[in-house]
Amino acid sequence: MAGSTFGVAFRVTTAGESHGPGNVVIVDGCPPGIPLTASDLQVDLDRRRPGQSKIVTQRKEADQAEILSGVFEGETTGTPIAVLVRNEDQKSRDYADIADKYRPGHADYTFDAKFGRRDYRGGGRSSARETVARVAAGAIAKRLIATSFGGEVVGYVVQVGDVVAKVPATVSLDQVERLPDGSPNIARCPDPEAAAKMVALIEAVRKDQDSIGGTAEIVATGVPAGLGEPVFDKLKADLAKALFSLPAVLGVEYGAGFGVARMRGSENNDAFVAEGDAITTTSNRHGGMLGGISSGMPIVLRAAVKPTSSLPREQPTVTSSGEPTTIRTRGRHDPCLLPRFVPMAEAMVAMTLADHWLRWRAIR
Repeated sequence: MAGSTFGVAFRVTTAGESHGPGNVVIVDGCPPGIPLTASDLQVDLDRRRPGQSKIVTQRKEADQAEILSGVFEGETTGTPIAVLVRNEDQKSRDYADIADKYRPGHADYTFDAKFGRRDYRGGGRSSARETVARVAAGAIAKRLIATSFGGEVVGYVVQVGDVVAKVPATVSLDQVERLPDGSPNIARCPDPEAAAKMVALIEAVRKDQDSIGGTAEIVATGVPAGLGEPVFDKLKADLAKALFSLPAVLGVEYGAGFGVARMRGSENNDAFVAEGDAITTTSNRHGGMLGGISSGMPIVLRAAVKPTSSLPREQPTVTSSGEPTTIRTRGRHDPCLLPRFVPMAEAMVAMTLADHWLRWRAIR
């Protein structure tokens, strides 16, 4: 199957299905000497893990990372890093009665059109379960960019349905993960008032046997100017591909995004200024990238995520032979994907930055 490898210098290959024995990722190109242990991977795997709160899928997976190669005495060796995350709570019987039906919003029909067969148990390779491998790889990428140039990637939820957060100028990981009283921020929204409204909306949608979409914002700081290529391999293009490769993403923008459609050039341009020996800008409507190359300002991206397609309520559909029927998905699914989407998006952004850092370093 083509298309399971991402990156040029930092290459990530994933394998596995939703209801198979487990998911595997191989990371090739990571330099030697990067401090890395399984516990480093576990932080983000726990943030992505199902069953972590009342507003996500109740599938129970420990998602324990097993590093099979590429690490010795707590540091990367420069050889391929292989990580295995086993599946433990598959309930394939939940899908037996829909084996011949096409689920609305899913890849069932398109997989049949492409391959002439499909794994109907949770969507197989098209399931978001595959992203557990990406999050493991993203954790490695985060260690690489932090060690190499002090880079950090933090994502958070800015919108669920019609609830829109007021996001502070800077957001820390602790603000994303914890509310002011120290309790878990299960919505992963840095605006506590909006977070409470998001949780209430998600619970209401679940009771109505429905789902809801939203938007996540991802910010990368500490990124040096100069990453990215000027034509087809623009940093913004590769970041967009990275985020669009995640399940359920229907839109990606950076900086002022679609807001530029209402602006004049004099409003949109960010003025350059000198700060000591550094060149920077007084604002960041360009989202940290100019000409597809990083400018040194924070890279700011947003991804629009659709409502979960799997619903317990009855929906019209057809069988693989074209016969009209109805479908009700019995499996365990997130009523809103956003809280668990955040670490997935961070992983893809970190992997892209790690790849472009290594490519940039190779020519300097």
